Amino acid sequence: MSDLKETAVYEQQIQAAADYLRAIKPGQIDVLLILGSGLGALAEKVGQPTIVDYADIPGFPKATVFGHAGKLFIGSWGEKRIAVMQGRFHYYEGHDLRAVTLPIRVMQALDVKTLILTNAAGGMGDGMKAGDLMLITDHISFFTESPLRGGNLDNFGVRFIDQTQVYAKSLGALAQSVAAEQGTLLHQGVYCFCKGPQFETPAEIRMLKLCGASAAGMSTVPEAIVAVHGGMSVLGLTCITNLASGLSGQPLSHQEVLEVGAQASGKMIDLLSGILDRI
Repeated sequence: MSDLKETAVYEQQIQAAADYLRAIKPGQIDVLLILGSGLGALAEKVGQPTIVDYADIPGFPKATVFGHAGKLFIGSWGEKRIAVMQGRFHYYEGHDLRAVTLPIRVMQALDVKTLILTNAAGGMGDGMKAGDLMLITDHISFFTESPLRGGNLDNFGVRFIDQTQVYAKSLGALAQSVAAEQGTLLHQGVYCFCKGPQFETPAEIRMLKLCGASAAGMSTVPEAIVAVHGGMSVLGLTCITNLASGLSGQPLSHQEVLEVGAQASGKMIDLLSGILDRI
C-alpha cells in the first residue's frame, strides 16, 4: 500500500475512534492523562466516569501487558473534563508506532490540548533510588524510527516539527511547585526511549549516561512526539521503579517494576491530583 493510501486509512481510523467516543460521551475534554505501569489506581478518582474498554474503540489495539488494564475513563476532575488511559500500547508488543500513538491522534481530533504522560523507568541519575519521581525535561528518541514516519497528517501538523521544547515549561514549573508544596522530591532529567521488551544491558546504560540520560523506559517518547506534532502541551512524569541495569547489582524484573510502582503510586497520585487541580 502506498504512503498516501496508508495515511488515508489511518486518518479514517482516527476519525472513526473520535466519532465513537464523541457519541458515547459528548462534550469537550480538557486533559488526557496516560497512566504507566502500576499507576492505574488514579483512574478510580475520575468523577462520574464513562468507562470504555480499548477493545470497543474502533482501531484501538488490544492491551496485552500485565499492569495495563486497557480501559479509558472519561469524566470530571473538579471543573475540568478529563480522559484517563489506564494503560497504554507499546512498540515491543508488536505494534507499529502509528498504532502506539493512535490514542493521541484521537484525542487531538477531539480537540484535547493538554497531555500528561506517566511511566515507570529505570533510573541512572545522581541520587535516584527506587520509588523516586522525576520530571521529564527532555528526551532521547533516535534509537528507533519516528512515529511521524510515512505520509504526513497535514490536518494535525507540519512535516518537520521543532523539538526544542517538547515538554511544556509552564507545566513543568507547575509540577515542581506542587511537589514542593507536598514535600515530594521531584528529580529533573532526560528520559531515553528504548525499544524493549528486554531491559537494557549495563553497557547500554553506561552509554546512555554518557549521552545525558537520567532514566530509561519503553514508552512515552513516541506519544510526546505525536502530541507536539498535533499542537498539544505535554507534561511527562516518571516513577523510578528500579535503578537501571548494572547500577544496583541486582537482576531486573517486570514484577519489581509493578511492585515499586504500586508502592510509589500514592506519591504520584498526590502529585498528579495537585497538578490537575491547578491546570
